[in-house]
Amino acid sequence: MARQIETLARIGLFRSLIQPVIQKLDTQCIWRRVPAKEWIIDYHDESNDVFFVVSGAARVKIQALSGREALLREINAGEYFGELAAIDGQPRSSGIVAVTDVTVAQMPAAVFREVLHEHPDICDQVMTLMAQQIRNLVTRVHEFTSLDAKYRIYAELLRLSKPVAGHPDRALVSPPPAHTELAARVSIRREAVAREIKALERAGIIGRRPGALVLVDTSRLRQMIAEASEAD
Repeated sequence: MARQIETLARIGLFRSLIQPVIQKLDTQCIWRRVPAKEWIIDYHDESNDVFFVVSGAARVKIQALSGREALLREINAGEYFGELAAIDGQPRSSGIVAVTDVTVAQMPAAVFREVLHEHPDICDQVMTLMAQQIRNLVTRVHEFTSLDAKYRIYAELLRLSKPVAGHPDRALVSPPPAHTELAARVSIRREAVAREIKALERAGIIGRRPGALVLVDTSRLRQMIAEASEAD
C-alpha cells in the first residue's frame, strides 16, 4: 500500500511519462510524511529540492518578524512547489506549511532540471504554471495598491468560489474560510474581515448554508470592485 501511495504517477506534471521512467524517478526522491501544521520548508531556506504533494494539502505563506502571516496560495494533492529555487538556486521566496498530514516526494534540483531538459511536455507545463503564478501575483499587487481592504476581501471571495450550476450569478465558497485565514490572504486584521462579511450578509450579497458561504450576487461584487478600482 505504501508503494502505491509513494509514486509520482499521482502527479499531473508527469502524465506524459511511461511507467519505467516514473519508477526510476520514484527511486530518486526522498519520501516524507509531514504532520499537519508543521513547516515543510521555511521562508529563505537555502535548500533547492522540488516537492511533489502526493496526498494531503499545504499552503504557501510568508511570515513577518511580527508574527503576522500572508497566505499566498494552496497546494493540493497532485501539485508541486519549490521549482523556483531548483531553477535559479536562490533561497526560498516563501515558506510551505502542511494544512493536513501530507506525503511529499522530495526531488533533488539536479534531477528536476534533467527532467525538464529531457521532456519538453513537462518543461512546458512548468513554464505555464510559472506564468499563471506571475499573473496571479500581478493581480494581487494591483489589488493591494488600488483597492481598499473590503474590496480585496470581495476579490478573494470570488477567487475562492465555484459557480453554482444553473445560477450564473451565484457561487459557493466551500468550506468557508475562517476569518483569520481570509485576513491572511488579503493582509488585513481579522476584525475587519468579520465586519465586512457581516455587512455583505446584511446587504443580501452573501448568505450561509451548512458548510459553505453563498455568494448570492457575484455580478454585483465584481461591479463594486470595478467601480472602486476606477475611482482610485
